[in-house]
Amino acid sequence: MGAERRRLPGAMTRRSLFRAALQGDAPALGTWVKLPTIASMELIALAGFDFAVIDLEHSPIDLETTYDLIGVGLLSGVSPIVRIPALEPGIVQRVLDAGADGIMVPHVDTAHQARAAASYVRFPPLGVRGVGATSRAGAWGALPREEYVRFGQEEAVLIAQLESAEAIRNSGAIARVPGVDAVLVGAADLSMTEGIQESDPRVRTMMTDAVAQATAEGVPVGGAGGAGADAVRAAIDVGFRFVLMGNDAGLLGAAAREAVRAGRSVSTS
Repeated sequence: MGAERRRLPGAMTRRSLFRAALQGDAPALGTWVKLPTIASMELIALAGFDFAVIDLEHSPIDLETTYDLIGVGLLSGVSPIVRIPALEPGIVQRVLDAGADGIMVPHVDTAHQARAAASYVRFPPLGVRGVGATSRAGAWGALPREEYVRFGQEEAVLIAQLESAEAIRNSGAIARVPGVDAVLVGAADLSMTEGIQESDPRVRTMMTDAVAQATAEGVPVGGAGGAGADAVRAAIDVGFRFVLMGNDAGLLGAAAREAVRAGRSVSTS
C-alpha cells in the first residue's frame, strides 16, 4: 500500500518535457505530426525524438485525435506541442487541458498579438485561461489544484511563430512579452511573404536577426528543416536551440521510396 501511495498524482510535480529537452548541449529534436493516427506518436517516441508538434494548421487532424496524440506523447516521454490553426481561446483552453506541454501559434507579427496569445495560455492574474483541474492536465482531479495551476503558469510553453518580415523586425518585442517561452522562425512562409526562395541569403539574414533579438531577451529560437544531419547542422549554425526534422508523412514517404528503390535495384538475372 505504501508503494501505491507514492505513485499517486497528488505527490507529483509535473514538469515540461519540452523545457527539459532544451537543457542539453545539442538542439532539441522534434518533428511535425500531420497524420491523424496515434501510431505516428508511438513511432516518433520509439525513434527517440524529444518533442512532436501536432499540426492543426496544415493537416486534417481534429481535436479528438489531438487529445489521443497528446496522451500517447505524455505516456511515452515525448513532449506534445500543438500548433493551433489560429489564435482562438477556446481551442487553447481545450488543448492545454488535454495535457499538451504547450501550444505553437502561427503568424505572430506583433507584440500585441503575442500578449493576446499569452493571456489565453495563462491563468489569472497573468491571463484569462479558465480552470479545468479535473481534466488530463490535472490528472483528472488527482493532481493538487495548486500544482495544476503552477504548471499552467510556469511550465506550459507558448511558442510564437515568426513568418513575415514584420515579425522578424518585432522579434525582440515579441520575445520580451511575459509568457512567450520560445519563438520559431517559419522560413517557408517568411520567404513566401517576401517573394524570394528559402535559399535566398536574405532569409538566413532574417533568421539570424531573429535569433539575435530573441536570444538577447533570453528566449530560445527554433526552426523547421529536413530530416538529415545537414539540416540540423544548418540549424545549429543559425543559432537555433530546437529544430523540427521533417514530418511523420514525409518520413514515411521517404522510407517507402527508399524501400522501393532498393527493391527495384535487385536484378532477377
